[in-house]
Amino acid sequence: MANKTLKRVAIVGSARIPFCRAYTGYMEETNLSMMSGALSGLVDKLDLRGQHIDEVMGGVVLNHSRDFNIAREAALNAGLAPTTPGTTVQIACGTSLQAALMIGAKIASGEIESGIACGADSVSDSPIVFGPKFSKRMIKLSRTKTLGQKLGVFKGFSFGEVVPNAPSTSEPRTGLSMGQHCELMAREWGVTREEQDELAWKSHINAAKAYDEGFHDDLIVPHAGIVRDNNVRADSTMEKMATLKPSFDRKSGHGTLTAANSTPLTDGAAAVLLASEEWAKERGLPILGYLRAGAVSANDFAAGDGLLMAPTIAVSNMLRKEDLAFSDFDFFELHEAFAAQVLCTIKSFSDRNYNRKVLGRDKVLGKIDPKKLNVKGSSVAYGHPFAATGARILGVTAKLLNESEKQRALISVCTAGGQGVAAVIERA
Repeated sequence: MANKTLKRVAIVGSARIPFCRAYTGYMEETNLSMMSGALSGLVDKLDLRGQHIDEVMGGVVLNHSRDFNIAREAALNAGLAPTTPGTTVQIACGTSLQAALMIGAKIASGEIESGIACGADSVSDSPIVFGPKFSKRMIKLSRTKTLGQKLGVFKGFSFGEVVPNAPSTSEPRTGLSMGQHCELMAREWGVTREEQDELAWKSHINAAKAYDEGFHDDLIVPHAGIVRDNNVRADSTMEKMATLKPSFDRKSGHGTLTAANSTPLTDGAAAVLLASEEWAKERGLPILGYLRAGAVSANDFAAGDGLLMAPTIAVSNMLRKEDLAFSDFDFFELHEAFAAQVLCTIKSFSDRNYNRKVLGRDKVLGKIDPKKLNVKGSSVAYGHPFAATGARILGVTAKLLNESEKQRALISVCTAGGQGVAAVIERA
């Protein structure tokens, strides 16, 4: 395999269902039904029903035990050939972009010719987990046979045992939520509340404009009676945002992250078809762009490196390997977990000390032109169903390059656990 010439990885098409704020439009939906909906939309869009795809790879973050291989089940539900394998992966918010990189590597090496990267998440259908004491009682109960044995399982039972553990986004190594970590980052990098609100406002305005222009018409497929993302605010204003109180630091008087400049809890799903050029051309399918390179990174956030700063390392390492600079890019698609995270990232790229100590660079990566950043809006506006965001961004980026006739775009996604995923996309 080492002697083989690497194939170019084509981005053929994408589809996603509308994203909905948690506990709204998708209250009756599940991770499986939403992932199946996104895959079905992609299958119908590209006329793939009944066809074999070499691999469907994706996952969810808030996963139920019943969905032990959700990628395979969703592939079958979507009407792909039963011979299509499914592989479930998870790397928090970078799940579907990481799936795309893994699929892309297999295509490039010749191991497969086609693959779908996908992701879904439902906060509205979060798994409810009981404490260990009650859970063990349930396991013992499932192994009993007689009534006496069943009753014996509940000896010493107290009602406090059935209080469920609420789903949490706190980091196991620090006990802090992602928002609390991002507050620390904003303080370290001197990112103001006004800067965050402005970036969030632009995200909503750009997203609303993209809708008005019809940019999403062939990217979004209706699902469960929903036809449009319900978080995008065309009437968003800086004045309205300024009235909101901090969400993650309410006591110190220094909190800057609010519900307006942070992504809302969101339900949704997205999928992207990748293939070799030959496979796509044989079937008369479009090639929107190429997945040129990718990288995954991690940092020591528990020691103070900044939980959501790891993508800077992935970007730096990737550009070094590809011999690319910021000046080589026409668009930058930086996932907006929080407006503050994007602003910290941008500031770090032009900080000499950070470039030297963290990125190992003698010269700074440089500044990002605001006019090239998230030009169709991003996660603050659309929402962020954790595992689906990477596929959403990848689909948007490929279409953006194809329609604008620009050459190259950079994608960056931060994740929980102090990790980051990055990719380079080029126009066909």
